[in-house]
Amino acid sequence: MALPKVLLTNPIDPSGDRILEPVAEIMRAPDAKPETLKAMVRDAEILIVRAFLPPDIFDQPNRLRGVVRHGVGLDMIPMEAATAKGIPVANVPGSNAEAVAEHAICGMLLVARQAHRMDSDLRTRDWPIARAHSDASTELFGRTLGVIGMGNVGRRVAEIGSLAFRMRILGTPTRTAVPAYVETATLEKIFRESDFILLSCPLSAETKHIVNAERLALMKPSGAIINVARGPVIDEDALVAVLKAGSIRGAVLDVFEKQPLPRDHPLLTLGNAILSPHAAGITEESMKRMSQGAAQEAVRLLAFEKPMSLCNPEVWDAHLKRNQR
Repeated sequence: MALPKVLLTNPIDPSGDRILEPVAEIMRAPDAKPETLKAMVRDAEILIVRAFLPPDIFDQPNRLRGVVRHGVGLDMIPMEAATAKGIPVANVPGSNAEAVAEHAICGMLLVARQAHRMDSDLRTRDWPIARAHSDASTELFGRTLGVIGMGNVGRRVAEIGSLAFRMRILGTPTRTAVPAYVETATLEKIFRESDFILLSCPLSAETKHIVNAERLALMKPSGAIINVARGPVIDEDALVAVLKAGSIRGAVLDVFEKQPLPRDHPLLTLGNAILSPHAAGITEESMKRMSQGAAQEAVRLLAFEKPMSLCNPEVWDAHLKRNQR
């Protein structure tokens, strides 16, 4: 009897493969082009997602028992379409939170201590020029950190900031209780009073361009933005303008409105912008957690068992009834 097929948009850690191999045939897409994914998904029972899916991928006939996000953010998956078609979608919350949090702290330290500029100038110019950056160096100790998005990442960065650096923590409102060291604050208060502003919120209609020219104008000249959420939460044109003007200290950006970042993008010319290629959540450890978690959810879906993290629970009962054997 043929095993059900699991399609991977991109490779996963071998530990995830080993979970899938006893119960499924693994199909690996040669690339993540829309036409490739749409052609291959026709034969798959499960789709594990590490790339943006075409918005019409579920419009064609398929036999999907579920879609699993290799990670957390669901913006790579056309969720409304999946739900309309009754396709369960699962993700692996918290699997890369530690990696993203550490990346955010790393960025804050680079901005504060100017280590990246010292390194560059020591290599390409000379000792006095490199050492001069220390005149603008500051400490995280006692500074104010504003967190927009108090989920797994935001809470972990807040914890590190408070306990390790004794920072004052401002956080946006959340439905669940926050630690005593977090002061709930409005966006305006966060932008006015923070030395560092962390963006760790999901992308939605409400959060698109939550960082705009008006809010950037509220920031201290010593303030910095750290974005480990999604690119469109920042109006990039507005951010480029304040960085060029030196109106704020800097920005640490792991995500962008258009990815990959175009080679002629003005951010690439700005020394007060620290850039990385959407890699904050990728470490050896996080890849194992994400791959194993996604594979385990795929195994559950193959067995018509409810995923641990079902993102559209409203489809589940109808999904079971439709697929009763």
